[in-house]
Amino acid sequence: MAKERIGYGQVERQHMAAPHNGQIYAQLPALNADGTPITQLENGQFLKYDYANGKAGIGTSGDGKEWFLVYNEEKLHDERYQNHRHFAMKASDMSDGTIYPRLLRTFVGDIFTTNTFKGPKGTVTDKEGKIDDIPDLAIGDYVVIGDDGWLVKGTGTGTDGVNPPSGTDIVFQVIPHFTQMGMAAADRPDYTLPDGQWAVKLQRIR
Repeated sequence: MAKERIGYGQVERQHMAAPHNGQIYAQLPALNADGTPITQLENGQFLKYDYANGKAGIGTSGDGKEWFLVYNEEKLHDERYQNHRHFAMKASDMSDGTIYPRLLRTFVGDIFTTNTFKGPKGTVTDKEGKIDDIPDLAIGDYVVIGDDGWLVKGTGTGTDGVNPPSGTDIVFQVIPHFTQMGMAAADRPDYTLPDGQWAVKLQRIR
């Protein structure tokens, strides 16, 4: 059954190396291939940090450049909207019309929780916008980064003997969350974010 998301994408870091080893980058502007500013970035998207061309942008699988996780500091200035889902960084809010995103490098073994998936119709453009056609995910499913920097369901699962998807730079896998009693909820891949929304816990495996 398809899942839904209200508002912008969210990320919860569980076990990630970047904050501890300094692999955090925030110097380059977020630009499209034609040099125009990317208009909106949600936490949980991915960009390629391209020093040679002086930009953080969208690439393609196998182009030799690494994907980095968008994890911007949340700044919510409207007291009516104070949840994580209400934050996205927008070029229109920047003094020079350009986003300079904070990006985390990911490593094999990193674990985080997110609902930053878009449906076939795209993502939202406002704080309470709704997506109701996100593909369902099960424990063991593979998740990869599409050429547009959004997470998408990969082929195969870890329980059917199919190897992780080939030809992709980075592969994540849906893993169980754990109850407060310390027992794996193996039959419940869904994770709940602070606002009660659906999400999945991912571990980088390649």
